[in-house]
Amino acid sequence: MDSPTSPALAKPPAKSSMDNLLGLLRIRVKRGVNLAVRDVRTSDPYVVVKMGKQKLKTRVINKDVNPEWNEDLTLSVSDPNIPVKLTVYDHDMFSKDDKMGEAEFDIKAFIEALKMKLNGLPNGTIVSRVIPLRTNCLSEESCVIWKDGKITQDMCLRLRNVECGEVEIQLQWIDLPGKGL
Repeated sequence: MDSPTSPALAKPPAKSSMDNLLGLLRIRVKRGVNLAVRDVRTSDPYVVVKMGKQKLKTRVINKDVNPEWNEDLTLSVSDPNIPVKLTVYDHDMFSKDDKMGEAEFDIKAFIEALKMKLNGLPNGTIVSRVIPLRTNCLSEESCVIWKDGKITQDMCLRLRNVECGEVEIQLQWIDLPGKGL
């Protein structure tokens, strides 16, 4: 009979969220274009990015409907099928922040390109293309590109539930030691 400490009865270690982690997705929030006016003549926009339970935000740019954030937000990715949600808000000092539109995008094409384990391609090589559809918020074709020895994807997202506005972003991947696609 097995004793309580024998390997046959030992419980396997609990899986942590790190066990399922594929890597890190760095989203560079570049800029907003023609964002909606939510104050008298302008807005004070910032961007919130969500993926699953993770939530990150940029700094507020005061009085600008064409803000330049050029800010990196980094999410941990364990399931590449979970879409990324982006929402733009107008910061208000004395009341609830106003929503200025939202967009959703998936990272499947980007992840598929990473899984190809490409190497040594000429700079600027287009690995794949994602065309704008009603379901993906893209305002123009988005190319997954080999640039400076890594895969990147630029996206121009048309904001939904608002009269106007787009947000330009870039996706980059950060491999973790001992992890990978």
